[in-house]
Amino acid sequence: MFQLEHPWLLLILPSPLLVWWLLPPYGERTRAIRVPFFDDLSRITGQTPSRGAVILRGNWLRRILAPICWVLAVLALAGPQWLEPPVERTESARDLLLAIDLSGSMATPDFVDEQGRRTDRLTAVKGVVDEFIQRRTTDRIGLIVFGTNAFPQAPLTLDHVAVRELLDELRVNMAGPQTAIGDAIGMAVKMTEHSQQRDRVLILLTDGNDTASRLPPEKAAAIARAHHIVIHTIGIGDPHATGEDRVDLQALQRIAKATGGQSYRGENRQQLAGIYALLDRMTPSKVKHSVYRPKVKLYYYPLGAALLLMLAYHLLMLGLLAPIARRRAAESLTAEPTEG
Repeated sequence: MFQLEHPWLLLILPSPLLVWWLLPPYGERTRAIRVPFFDDLSRITGQTPSRGAVILRGNWLRRILAPICWVLAVLALAGPQWLEPPVERTESARDLLLAIDLSGSMATPDFVDEQGRRTDRLTAVKGVVDEFIQRRTTDRIGLIVFGTNAFPQAPLTLDHVAVRELLDELRVNMAGPQTAIGDAIGMAVKMTEHSQQRDRVLILLTDGNDTASRLPPEKAAAIARAHHIVIHTIGIGDPHATGEDRVDLQALQRIAKATGGQSYRGENRQQLAGIYALLDRMTPSKVKHSVYRPKVKLYYYPLGAALLLMLAYHLLMLGLLAPIARRRAAESLTAEPTEG
C-alpha cells in the first residue's frame, strides 16, 4: 500500500503562486551613463526608449518544467513509501533452565523404564526431560549439569533439537562425583544475567545433598530471587540414606520456597514424569507477539526525476538553443553592412 510519511508537506505546493501573487517583482537599480548622442543611437538601432524595467522572459519549455520539478521535489519531501504486508513476529517470553545432577549416585539402578526393565536414575531422568523439552515449543531452554562443579551444557536457545542432543550425551560423573547445588543455582543466575526476559524458571533435579558448593544453596537462592528466577526443585534420592547419597528434601524445599517455586519428590519414573507434566501445566508456554509492516522508501524516485529533468533542460539549452541563438546573432551582424 502506498502512503506518504509526511503528507502535510503537500500544503507548500501552492507557495510559488502565493509568492508570485503577493510579493512585488524583483528589481534592482543600476548606474547608467549619460551620452549626448543617445537620441541618434536609438534612431540608428530602431529602438524606442521608454521608462521601466527590463524583464527577462523565459521560454515555454522552462515554464512547463519548473512547476513539474517543484511538484516532484515536494513529493519527495513528503516521504512516499510502500507498506509491505504485515509480518507477525513471535518471540519467547520465558527463559527455562534445566539443572541435572550428574553425581556418582545417579548411576544407582533403582528406576524402571517403560518396558519394565531396571535402569539407572540418570537414564530415566534423561528420558523424562527429553519428553518435557519436546512439549516446550516456544521457550528458550538451557541445560545445566552439576556434580563437583557446575557448568552449562547448553546455552539458552530455541534450538531444542540441539538441547536434546546435548542432553543425550550426559554421563554420570562427567561433572565430578560430588554434588554442588548452590553452584548450579549460581550458574543459572550467570546464564540469565543479560537476558531481557522477566520470566525465568529453573527446574533443579538432584538425588543428593550439597557437598561441594563454594556458594551455599540458601545464599544462591536469595541471589536467584533477586534476579527474578523461580526455582522448582525435584528430589529423587533416598532421604534415609547416609552421606552424599542422602537427598536433603528440607533443603530443596527451602530453596524452592525462597524463590516462589515448588518442591517435589519422585520415587520412580512414573512419578518423575508426572512432576514434569505438572510443571509443564504450571508454567505454560509464554510468547510475545509483535506485528510490524516493512516500509520501502520511494523518495528517490521523484527526486531523481526532478534532477534528470533539470539536467536534460540545461543540456538542451547548451547543446541546441544556444548555438541557434549564436547563429542568429551572427547572421544579424553580417546582414547590417549589406543593408548599409
